Amino acid sequence: MNTDRPIVVAGAGAIGCLVGGMLAAGGRRVALLVRPRVKAEIERFGLRLTDFDGSERKLSAGQFALSENPAILHSAGIVLVTVKSANTAEVADQIAQHAPEDAIIVSLQNGVGNVAVLRERLGGRRVLAGMVPFNVIAMGEGRFHRSTSGDIHIGEDEANTAAALSVPGLTMRASRDITGVQWGKLIINLNNALSALSDMPLAAQLANRDWRTLFADQMAEGLAALKAAGINPVSATPIPMRWTPTLLRLPDAIFNLILGRTMKIDPEARSSMWQDLKQGRKTEIDYLQGAVIALAEQHEVAVPLVRRIVALIKEAEAAGNGPPGLTPQQIRGAA
Repeated sequence: MNTDRPIVVAGAGAIGCLVGGMLAAGGRRVALLVRPRVKAEIERFGLRLTDFDGSERKLSAGQFALSENPAILHSAGIVLVTVKSANTAEVADQIAQHAPEDAIIVSLQNGVGNVAVLRERLGGRRVLAGMVPFNVIAMGEGRFHRSTSGDIHIGEDEANTAAALSVPGLTMRASRDITGVQWGKLIINLNNALSALSDMPLAAQLANRDWRTLFADQMAEGLAALKAAGINPVSATPIPMRWTPTLLRLPDAIFNLILGRTMKIDPEARSSMWQDLKQGRKTEIDYLQGAVIALAEQHEVAVPLVRRIVALIKEAEAAGNGPPGLTPQQIRGAA
């Protein structure tokens, strides 16, 4: 990687501001392409990056470039795409218009379809898939809080982009099977909707066996669709993906002991889908559960619980009253 050229975070929301801020704190030259509201917030307060482990980093707005104009892409060496999946085509067109032809494009987005969209719109440019395992909460006044653990994974390439992007406190690992890693993350991300519908912090939700069993049943449907399609999801933890539904169904004491050894979760961690409902924004349900449904239809696999959860999220979006606070029994309904 040419370190003289900036790393541009395209669509810096919660994940983008945290990742971009950590890179800047690690001495990298960084530019953030943001919405006007985020720009105004950071110009006023700077960036304050906090972590589940209690660590904190503060950056002034002068430690990185900041703009709402996509022309900021003009000299990028690497572009990190962090927009919501629905906005991928739009940001791809901005990259095509403004970024250098040799810039490396890395998708750090939820779902499994964004790289295909980027490659289609960017022709022969180098596009790498990535997976961000942790949650980030936008706390306001320039504070972005990382609330769960894990290292970012990026598709292996000759330039060793993952290693070039690693800085203290933000490790990026090269993966030879990034497609499997992305599907593994998507299956785990099926819980985003349950977190949003429950209106509970992730730690409290996962501490409850009724919620975990619901998650396990939904996950089992997703894994059945992947098996029928011949896709092998890669777990982001030491626990194989095929064992996870069984683990989730264990009694609370045993599950919490195992979880504590494999993943750290802040007591107030929330899913991005919960944040979307809270802010009255459209969720990424079509790119998470929707991807499972599309795969299931191709291979004639029944996924009634996944379909039920999509319907409930759509109802919550339409109502505009935020997370509805449902119980596991209400979610199961007639699924």
